[in-house]
Amino acid sequence: MALRVSRNSVRALLLAASCLSAAPAAAQDGSIEDRLTRLERLVEGLVTRLDAQQGQISDQQAEAIAATQQALAETRAMQARQEELAAQIAKPSKQEDKGFRVGNTTVAYAGYVKMDAIAQRTSAGQLPTSAFTRDFLIPGAIPVGGAASGWDQDFSARQSRFILKTATDVGAEHTLNSHIELDFMVTDGGDERVSNSYVPRMRQAFITYDNWLFGQAWSTFQDVGALPDSLDFIGTTPGTVFVRQPMIRYSKGGQQLALEQSETTVTTRTGGRLVAGDDAMPDMVARYNLSGKWGSFTAAGILRNLRISNDDFGTGKQSALGYGVSLSGKIAIGPKDDLRLMATAGEGLGRYIGVNIVNDAALDLTGDLDPIATYSGFAAYRHFWSSNLRSSIAGAYFKADNPVVLTGNQVTDESWNALANLIWSPVKPLDIGIEYMYAERTLEDGRSGNLQKVQMSAKYSF
Repeated sequence: MALRVSRNSVRALLLAASCLSAAPAAAQDGSIEDRLTRLERLVEGLVTRLDAQQGQISDQQAEAIAATQQALAETRAMQARQEELAAQIAKPSKQEDKGFRVGNTTVAYAGYVKMDAIAQRTSAGQLPTSAFTRDFLIPGAIPVGGAASGWDQDFSARQSRFILKTATDVGAEHTLNSHIELDFMVTDGGDERVSNSYVPRMRQAFITYDNWLFGQAWSTFQDVGALPDSLDFIGTTPGTVFVRQPMIRYSKGGQQLALEQSETTVTTRTGGRLVAGDDAMPDMVARYNLSGKWGSFTAAGILRNLRISNDDFGTGKQSALGYGVSLSGKIAIGPKDDLRLMATAGEGLGRYIGVNIVNDAALDLTGDLDPIATYSGFAAYRHFWSSNLRSSIAGAYFKADNPVVLTGNQVTDESWNALANLIWSPVKPLDIGIEYMYAERTLEDGRSGNLQKVQMSAKYSF
């Protein structure tokens, strides 16, 4: 007797598979697993019987059964994907993978709470009370030419940070993520008398879609992975490229290309700083990253169009070329120790180095922009005394080739610093440490000032 498969039977199979494929993640339990298995066996049985009765099924019925098999396969794939996502949330492989799922989006969080207790003195002037210049090293703010201060103490939790991340499932062919990061550094707020409240600030806020990044992030010219393990906010500030800004970045493999926000800072004829805001072209950055068991290496180059207009100095529209190269990396030494390095040189890079130690350019006697050459770098060695006790020693140096006839002799000529610390981690998320730092700044007229700082910190990362 010839086998007949009714259209209603095939439609029922197709409907069942479709319903299962649309089931939410919460419903993917053992009962649905059993139903999938029984449905697959039923379809396999029908196909086996049809193979024995060639020609007894219509093309429409054959197409319906093929669609049913495809729906079952897609359901299995979806179930596997949902189980994988659930496992990532339940047992995160990395700290920032913690979170929860809302629809197709996984929301995760990370950050840390940090308490700093700082005692510091300056040899040639007083840092203002409650100023952010007392929270971390800013080389260009080290006082010069004044009377020595005593040892001033400050307690602060301003560096505490919160990060919110999202990852939305838009299919296997694409990735869509976001990142928002806040802290309380360098912001207005309460005094040290009553509330010690501070306004939160946006550190980073960006979207990533496949290989593209849109938003504010660390400059592509900066290698964050090479920064030292320090208690100070930056550590080796005089020798460090340190900038966050809006950008469009494309990454593929170890290569990165970016168009980033431009901003020209100019030294006036009286030695002051002018931020003109007349830039017309973005800063262009190209970078290559290489990594392996030995560590990591980064080479980055930048090209800038420095620009001012006639409403700034009455000299007409002027522009100049700025450029630079930065080499950095982290070299593994033994099972846990490492050496971190950075070297940067160029012209017109002032705002990128050491929190804008000097400006990008000066205005010459004919009204043209004269880019200022700078040279900087640092080295830091981290050693683990045991699994939960480590130390870093580090030193940094900065040198500017100021056109003194244009800038005057009251601008920074060079700056350097050195630090050493001891950090204990009684449990993995908690660091308790102490650090000593010495930093110095010298002006073009030869005068200098130094800063000594002892810092104790407790930091809980989550």
